[in-house]
Amino acid sequence: MASARKQSAQRQHMAQLAARLMAEQGIRDFRVAKQKAAQHLGIDVRNSILPRNSEIEAALAEHHRLFAGEEQPQRLQAMREAAVQAMRLFADFRPRLVGDVLSGLADAHSDIQLHVFAEQSEAFDLFLQGQGIPYEIVDRRYRFAEGHRFYPAFRFVAGEHRFEATLFGATEIREAPRSLVDGAPMARANVDRVERLIADEQLRARLADL
Repeated sequence: MASARKQSAQRQHMAQLAARLMAEQGIRDFRVAKQKAAQHLGIDVRNSILPRNSEIEAALAEHHRLFAGEEQPQRLQAMREAAVQAMRLFADFRPRLVGDVLSGLADAHSDIQLHVFAEQSEAFDLFLQGQGIPYEIVDRRYRFAEGHRFYPAFRFVAGEHRFEATLFGATEIREAPRSLVDGAPMARANVDRVERLIADEQLRARLADL
């Protein structure tokens, strides 16, 4: 029993440290965060029960609540508003918001992540070029039920915000990749849902000021 409690406490401590490293160093890979936390604590990852990604995500939310104060919610709102502007611009590509800006865990290191969809892969390239938006393309690997697939992701800057728009085939809007947090289909939000999130947060802020 004592050993089980010790393992649980160790896993919780590692989750909290991994979350702090993600918040402070901009690490976005749960595996890397776990390895760095284990190294800092002198723990052999091969012989230890590591925290689940969902435990680290919960610890990250708590870290933001305790240490970011009002700064993180304000940044999150600004990023969601910027996401809405981009999604309206990309309306023909049926954009969906994903990642930290959707989950509410965005911080200064976060990109605004979008999924966009097109019948022809070059359509999005041509659209960005037509809008005069400089971009770079990187490969992104996503996990699905049957395995991994690779997709082009377009990285660009608009105003004060960094964006990454991953391009999927038109029919893939019906099948979301698996989340790195819990393995379930990744949450995706259309522009109407993002606007509702913004409005809900504005309402909560007004009620808190009463």
